[in-house]
Amino acid sequence: MTTTAEKQTEKLILELRRGVIVMAVLSRLQREHYGYSLRQDLADSGLDINEGTLYPLLRRLEDQGLLESRWDVSESRPRRYYKIAKPGLETLLNLKEEWKYLGVVMAQVLSDER
Repeated sequence: MTTTAEKQTEKLILELRRGVIVMAVLSRLQREHYGYSLRQDLADSGLDINEGTLYPLLRRLEDQGLLESRWDVSESRPRRYYKIAKPGLETLLNLKEEWKYLGVVMAQVLSDER
């Protein structure tokens, strides 16, 4: 049986993951990927993202101007390739700085014995 604490922990972990997925996707898309190859690349690094999360995220980031895409129809199946756009790169740099800052702050907060 799952305890209340375990259920709450699962929910909070999902929230944490949602916050880092955008940064991970932008980072990996400094090199061009199609959806499945991006998903595999992230999974190989330990970040599993299901298709129902990844593809809507890619569309949203493209709509926001953070990604660019192109279709490749030279293979047996057409593939949509994504790559970070200039505003996405600027956003990624800002997110990485904030991530570093939060890492330092949280290390301090978690080690503080008050």
